Amino acid sequence: QVRLVERGGGLAQAGGSLRLSCATSGINFKIYTMNWYRQAPGKERELAARIFSNGTAEYADFVKGRFAISRDNAWSTVYLQMNSLSSEDSAVYYCHVRHRGSPFWGRGIQVTVSS
Repeated sequence: QVRLVERGGGLAQAGGSLRLSCATSGINFKIYTMNWYRQAPGKERELAARIFSNGTAEYADFVKGRFAISRDNAWSTVYLQMNSLSSEDSAVYYCHVRHRGSPFWGRGIQVTVSS
């Protein structure tokens, strides 16, 4: 059974930082691309960052230079370090993986940035 469990969200002040983690089980983590999406109220879910199995990372323009995605294959966990947060980063953040052709999502975790 594939499980993705996000942790680390909460409230931050503008300009502050938060670190999200997503612990996985049920997959051979090290071979998969791992993704962080986010969804703000009234908006579509959007890809914020992804990290490939070789450690290469890609970022959406709206987080580039502020967020950093990383992975720990030993712990089957992916991280999202979020710096220089603004109110526009307030959203539910989701961990995602495509496993055997099917998408799997975590339950999501709320990030709220106060200005």
